[in-house]
Amino acid sequence: MENQCIPESQLLAQQEKLQNNCPGITATLDLIKGKWKPLLMFYLSSGSRRFGELHRLLPNATQHMVATQLRELEHDGLVERRVYAEVPPRVEYSLTPRGESVRGLLEHIYHWSEQQNLPA
Repeated sequence: MENQCIPESQLLAQQEKLQNNCPGITATLDLIKGKWKPLLMFYLSSGSRRFGELHRLLPNATQHMVATQLRELEHDGLVERRVYAEVPPRVEYSLTPRGESVRGLLEHIYHWSEQQNLPA
């Protein structure tokens, strides 16, 4: 059987149909999509962490990328950034109640990946 490519216009129509039929899934994925966002949220689910600690947990991520994704999560109301008036300044990140509500979803993804024997 020959491999057939789907025309781009048909592919876009399929994507639009999915978005129209599953707006909740699309909106949720829009909030947590990003290479490091799910992992950042997973690590924050165990409690507040400082930026350096989060960056060390993601050795393949640049500081800039970690900072950008944390800012996006903060903008979307999933992560809280708390700055303490100390010298040197101390900044901690934690999940908001909205971010905590995603915790179960992330745990399900984690357990599913283990059941599927996906590479670590």
